[in-house]
Amino acid sequence: MGVLIMATVTKDSTLKDTQSGSVRVEIFDQAYNLRGSDPEYILKLAEYVDAKMRAVAEATNTIDTVRLAVLAALNIADEYHLLKKRQDTGTTDYEKRAHLLVRALDEVLQENRKAG
Repeated sequence: MGVLIMATVTKDSTLKDTQSGSVRVEIFDQAYNLRGSDPEYILKLAEYVDAKMRAVAEATNTIDTVRLAVLAALNIADEYHLLKKRQDTGTTDYEKRAHLLVRALDEVLQENRKAG
């Protein structure tokens, strides 16, 4: 499903305004002036949100932008929580394996001390 990315810096604004730190982007055909220390990152986030809104619009045939924004936010929140759960589970698995390896190493060292 090719999603058209519409979040772009407009030609009449600069990518990096050193005085205000603002970046002009478009998300779902609405222009926003956003501030931050990394204009490239802000643009990347805007592109991501725009793509999510467009995907939801295509999937639901909804034209209400507030509803699309909420549905896109729910999709992004779902992605976040799934990734967080995977990371938390991965950390737990990693810690279990590390403890098993430490115990095995301790056993080998104790056997070497007894034998030596």
